[in-house]
Amino acid sequence: MSAGNSNSHNYHLVDPSPWPLVISFGLLLVTGGAVIYFQTDSPWIMAIGGLIVLYTMFMWFRDVVNEGEHQGDHTPIVQIGLRYGMTLFIASEVMFFVAWFWAYFNASLFPTEQIGSAWPPADIHLFDPWHIPLINTLILLLSGTTVTWAHHALQEGNRKELIQGLICTVVLGIIFTGFQAYEYMHAEFDFAGHIYGATFFMATGFHGFHVIIGTLFLSVCLARSIAGHFKPDHHFGFEAAAWYWHFVDVVWLFLFAAIYVWGSY
Repeated sequence: MSAGNSNSHNYHLVDPSPWPLVISFGLLLVTGGAVIYFQTDSPWIMAIGGLIVLYTMFMWFRDVVNEGEHQGDHTPIVQIGLRYGMTLFIASEVMFFVAWFWAYFNASLFPTEQIGSAWPPADIHLFDPWHIPLINTLILLLSGTTVTWAHHALQEGNRKELIQGLICTVVLGIIFTGFQAYEYMHAEFDFAGHIYGATFFMATGFHGFHVIIGTLFLSVCLARSIAGHFKPDHHFGFEAAAWYWHFVDVVWLFLFAAIYVWGSY
C-alpha cells in the first residue's frame, strides 16, 4: 500500500489528486469550444480542451498504474470494487445508447407530417449497408476475436501472443475509425435540418467516439504489456478495457442492424 494508507485494512484510500479538477476544466473547454466551433467554425478552444483531456488521461493512467502495479494498492477486495464500478459504468453506457435508439425508433416508427409521413424522408440518400457498414461490422467482430485471443494468452502467461493480439486489436480499431471518417465525408446528408441526420450522426458518432476511447484504452494496455505489466492472476486493467471493447462491438451490431439495414428498407 502507499505510504498514506494503513495496513490495517484491505481497502484503498486514494491519495489527493489534481486530475479530477484538471480534466473537468479540459472537458469544459471541449464542450464550450464545441459550441463556439458550431457557431464560428473556430476549433481552437475545443482543440486546447482536447489536449488538456489527453494529457490528464495520460497522467491519471500513470498514477493508477503505479497504484496497482508497483504500490500494491489493488488488493483482491479493491479489485472487486473496481469490477463493480466498471460494470455499473458499462450499464450507464448501455442506457446512454438506449436514448439514441429510442430517438431513432420514435422518429422512424411514427414519422410525422413534417418529414412527409415517411421513413426515411424522401430527400435522404442512404448508405448502402452492404458496403462500408458491413466491412466495419466484420472489422469489429474480428477485433473482438483478437482481444479475446490476447486475454487468453495473458491468462496462459504467453506475453508474445498477448502483445500480438493487442496490436491486431488496436490496428483494427484505427481502421474502423478511418472507414467511419471516410463514410462521414461522403455522406449526402448532414446533421442539421432533419431528424434522420440528427439521429444517425448522434448514434453512430457517439459510437465512433467510444471506439476511439476504447482504442486508447487498449493502446495503454499494449504499452503496459510491452513494459512487462499484467500477470495471469492480476490484470484487471486489461479486463476492463476488454469489457469496454466488447460493449462497443455489441452496440455496433445493433446500430448496423437497426440504422443501416432495417432503416434502409
